Amino acid sequence: VSCVNCWCSCLKMIDYPPFQLGSSRFDQTLFWGRFRHFLDVVDPRTLFTTGKELERCKTLLKHYKEGSIGADVTDKQLWEAQKVVQAIIHPDTGEKIFMPFRMSGFVPFGIPIVVGLLQPTLSLTGVAFWQWINQSHNAGVNYANRNASKPTPTSKLIQGYVGATTTSVGIAVSLNALVRKSTRMLPATQVLIQRFIPFPAVSLASTCNLVLMRYHELSQGIEVLDGQGRMIGVSKIAARKALTETALTRAVMPAPVLILVPMVMAAAHRTQLLRSHPRLDIPFHALAVGLSFFLALPMAISLFPQTGQISKSKLEEHIQQKCHDDVLYYNKGL
Repeated sequence: VSCVNCWCSCLKMIDYPPFQLGSSRFDQTLFWGRFRHFLDVVDPRTLFTTGKELERCKTLLKHYKEGSIGADVTDKQLWEAQKVVQAIIHPDTGEKIFMPFRMSGFVPFGIPIVVGLLQPTLSLTGVAFWQWINQSHNAGVNYANRNASKPTPTSKLIQGYVGATTTSVGIAVSLNALVRKSTRMLPATQVLIQRFIPFPAVSLASTCNLVLMRYHELSQGIEVLDGQGRMIGVSKIAARKALTETALTRAVMPAPVLILVPMVMAAAHRTQLLRSHPRLDIPFHALAVGLSFFLALPMAISLFPQTGQISKSKLEEHIQQKCHDDVLYYNKGL
């Protein structure tokens, strides 16, 4: 509840300029503008949107596009309608994204997984289990928020999922096994190090997960558009740039959660409160994870705009010949 209240306080700062369909309310060339934009994208309140409300929002935007909007409709209503639609509907496929795999569901559904990952006394079986759950969730998020301008064969998705989860579990189990086999470390030191192992394991595994789940984009390319939104062609170079930016985001995203939370919990375990009431450990842990996660996610995905830009001169020759614009655009995915 406190996480959601914190979220709502941040969103109260948001203003409503004249509505522009498909655009952001905020300057996407600035980090702060992207951060405020992605606060909307990951707002968990959109998870409670009913089917009837979603259809109302889609109809409102359709009427605006057709120029038949009522005079009593405000900019705020239009921006809020677009926020709901963008949170639930995939921009390329036009289909609803499964709730746990939406960016707005990434934190609420991810908190129990991260709490499981950060338990310092997990067995190797426990480490493997929680890494598998975590990377399965990540694989679903990567697939659901991919650039879907080109279809993906089911066989490629299965190969990507198996490769992603196997890699992540292998990295995490190997790191934990190395620490436990070390004869030079005191038991207390081993426990302390094991608290921080999830970060390099998850960071590296999440990057591998992303590349494997979206590898078809590298092999087939993604659509690039001109300034008027017209599709110019399919580019492997743009796909490589899109995946590089998203991979960097995935590598940075776990840092606040998997580095700061273990430090906070290590300090908290020395307090009289948790020593006297050990049952408070999991609720306190979940609260710390939730607060850091709610800030880490929008900060990480704000590193790059969702609609990326690339100079025409850097693209394939066949694309350069089709367009006179100096800059073209692509959907980076999340």
